[in-house]
Amino acid sequence: MDKKEQCYLNVTLKDEDNEKNDVIVSISGIFRKFKKYFLVWLVTAVVSVMLILTGSAIFSSDQHKAMSALVSFTFDGIEKGLDPDGNKFDVNSLKNPFVIESALTKLGYPLDELEIIRQSISIEEIIPSDAIDRIITYKSVYENATNGALSAAQAMLDVTYYPTQYKVKFNYSQTSFENDEAVEIFNTILECYRDYFFETYGYNKALGSAVTVLDYTKYDYAESVDVFDSTLSTLKSYVSHLAEEDTTRFRSANTGYTFSDLSEAIKTIQEMDLDRISSYVTVNNVTKDKDTLIDYYQYRIDALNREKAIASETLATISNLIETYQKDTIMVFGNGTDNTDTQETQYSEQYDSLIRQKISAQNTVSTATQRVNYYNQRIKSLKEKPVGSDAKVEKVEEYFNDLNIKVNELIDNINKTADEYYTTVAFANAYNVLVPASASSVVHSVKNVVEDSVNIIFIVEALIAVIYICISFLTAVIEESKKKAVPVKSEEKTEAK
Repeated sequence: MDKKEQCYLNVTLKDEDNEKNDVIVSISGIFRKFKKYFLVWLVTAVVSVMLILTGSAIFSSDQHKAMSALVSFTFDGIEKGLDPDGNKFDVNSLKNPFVIESALTKLGYPLDELEIIRQSISIEEIIPSDAIDRIITYKSVYENATNGALSAAQAMLDVTYYPTQYKVKFNYSQTSFENDEAVEIFNTILECYRDYFFETYGYNKALGSAVTVLDYTKYDYAESVDVFDSTLSTLKSYVSHLAEEDTTRFRSANTGYTFSDLSEAIKTIQEMDLDRISSYVTVNNVTKDKDTLIDYYQYRIDALNREKAIASETLATISNLIETYQKDTIMVFGNGTDNTDTQETQYSEQYDSLIRQKISAQNTVSTATQRVNYYNQRIKSLKEKPVGSDAKVEKVEEYFNDLNIKVNELIDNINKTADEYYTTVAFANAYNVLVPASASSVVHSVKNVVEDSVNIIFIVEALIAVIYICISFLTAVIEESKKKAVPVKSEEKTEAK
């Protein structure tokens, strides 16, 4: 078949009622119509795309006034959904009004839109794919577990994943800020949260403040000894806790102290300075008011006896619970049959907690007993011996003044050392902005518009293509019909003649 013959491939449209009305349309005729209307179709397709993109950019512009950042938390307890204090962690504190106010104030913006900004911030937790797979697997095991292994499967299912990373979004379409301003405000809010986090969960500065506001001069000398002893004991307990928590043997660049150094300094002040003052006051009966001091000692004895009685009852109850404590039963499952399942018993965390409570109660009883004996001796001494002279009173006041200076310096060093420790070690990576927000680029904006419009573009372009094909085909059919009608009319005229 030569090239000329190939041009006469036809499409026949048959009319079952009248074969004379059959229309034969050549493929070449259809392609000619495709070629004829191709430019119109192309221009129409391009123009429709531009109109759709323009309309999407105009009507959905507010939807793209959004940005996001990625933050993470890394501290003991977050994997259990707990904050550093052991309470339930609330990630919504990221958009705390105080944090937003701090950011706006830092940048010099008014606070008029503070609440709008807070409502425009949303937080989305990020759960890794491996955690999702693990949860799905546990669910599958539970659903397919046999009766014998149902309890174990249930225990596996009781697994909750607490995220440590969050995606924070800020849609500023309801605010009056431009893109660059919104980015600056959003990133500043995320940075200001760091300060809020440290202030909330870091070193409790109220500890030092509560100590320094006490005016020992308002107490009798024996009472002042108790005040300083209580203060130093509180500080020692706090520093000892930090020393146990610190695994890096942290040394402050500001004070030059480690927590062990501070603990030794507290011990020295207690054993040297405070004990010296206490013994001097006790031996010489130095007091501002003998009768009032005796009443104070008697009050302390009564309070300690009540505390001792309560602790003794608690100790007896705990001891009884420990003696009657039943070990926990641990099931070891076989293949799901009763014959292969075994069980073991062991002590639990609850038992360990009872032991700790027993030790604490014993310490309370012992301490109270010692203090009661001490106060009874002081009462006896005050009643049997004369009070100290004015010279001895003056000496005691000098001792207390020196002690007060040392304690205040110690508190200041503890404050500074603990604050630096939490900032640079304990909470150094507790909160991090992994990916800060950034201003939307032209390319990003165009990408958003195209993504929003792709479905509409596909539908419209498909419709235009169908119309293009139909018009090309129909015009080809009409043209062929007209060509067929001409010879028919000529034949009818010949027959009439």
